[in-house]
Amino acid sequence: MLTSAIRNRSTRRLSLLFPTQGTCRISFKAFTPSSPPPFNAYVASGLLAVSAITPVHLYSTSAIESNQKSSLASPNSASNPHKVVIVGSGPAAHTAAIYCARASLNPVLYEGFMAGGVAPGGQLTTTTEVENFPGFPNGVSGHELTELFRAQSLNCGTTIYTETVTGMMVLKSEENGTVFKLHVQDSETGNIKEVYSRSVIIATGATAKRLNLPGEETYWQRGISACAICDGAVPIFRKKPLAVIGGGDSAAEEATFLTKYASVVYLIVRRDKMRASKAMQDRVLQNPKIKVCWNTEPVEAKGDGNLLQELVVRDTKYGQSERSIQVNGLFYAVGHKPNTDWISKDFGLTLDESGYIKVEPGSSATGVEGIFAAGDVQDKKYRQAITAAGSGCMAALDCERWLESNGF
Repeated sequence: MLTSAIRNRSTRRLSLLFPTQGTCRISFKAFTPSSPPPFNAYVASGLLAVSAITPVHLYSTSAIESNQKSSLASPNSASNPHKVVIVGSGPAAHTAAIYCARASLNPVLYEGFMAGGVAPGGQLTTTTEVENFPGFPNGVSGHELTELFRAQSLNCGTTIYTETVTGMMVLKSEENGTVFKLHVQDSETGNIKEVYSRSVIIATGATAKRLNLPGEETYWQRGISACAICDGAVPIFRKKPLAVIGGGDSAAEEATFLTKYASVVYLIVRRDKMRASKAMQDRVLQNPKIKVCWNTEPVEAKGDGNLLQELVVRDTKYGQSERSIQVNGLFYAVGHKPNTDWISKDFGLTLDESGYIKVEPGSSATGVEGIFAAGDVQDKKYRQAITAAGSGCMAALDCERWLESNGF
């Protein structure tokens, strides 16, 4: 049974996803605008079904990738660098790849192998249901959305490697000018190879900090989440008791947001006061649907094996007494860690105190010419898939203009 179908109008390609062991991507192409394929597409229950399709050529994603790899005119080197290498695998990386490919920059994307502790696709792959990304009126799973990003990147002409970039340095010479050398780890052998590029778009994202509670792995995305704005409106949380862990502005903001859907929101604060700003504290304390649990820390997440049902907490001031709070949702608001550890401190990029890449206001340009940053690796405020995609577009356009202005 078909789970989704996406038609690329500019190339008249139709890419299909089938629910197999893993994901099978098949493309039907060679249709012309004057003689479109006989098909009926309709949306039903969130699925796009397609019938009566006549294929002309079939190829798999692996075939696309191998064809692209073998079609390189000559070996990559400092004297023959790529025009742009993109590091990342989420909406920012793939949007940048799509725009770069359409600009004939022949982008090469390294999506990483469990980089940042998550599969290619980033934080979206840990989200079961995405309801706030345009174009999906009935929602879409995070995994499926990232697969669609990837398929579109490939269809536009991006070369994708499931390998991890572990370092980067600048090479300067009179013969080749400025070239970036990236150290890339082979996902199968573990060997390090060198890749050269005129420019680099960094879109490695940020990873939500976890508490590693007993039961956390069992109920992650089955009641436990690190993004209230992303997941708070899904049906399993509506009109149910929810809890937020944290005492800063993010925790206060998420607790307030969740009151739109929850029957009650418990804000779990370790100390006897919050770190949030006065304005945010006032908003929390004046909201009748928020109950602040002072001097309280989480101990364990429990449920029925399928969904979260309760949170065991402990008093941090008056001994080790424990109690259970009946909740159907638990949201972590204890911060994110930008995935920038692979960038050497002496490379020249300017990072803020939390490790996020600093960019020029209204731009994706960093402190190093030819290096651009997009997505959550440079955004500590919004951290949404749609804003990441937008910044990926910015990075691609900035990169294209920079390459052109420098004669590349």
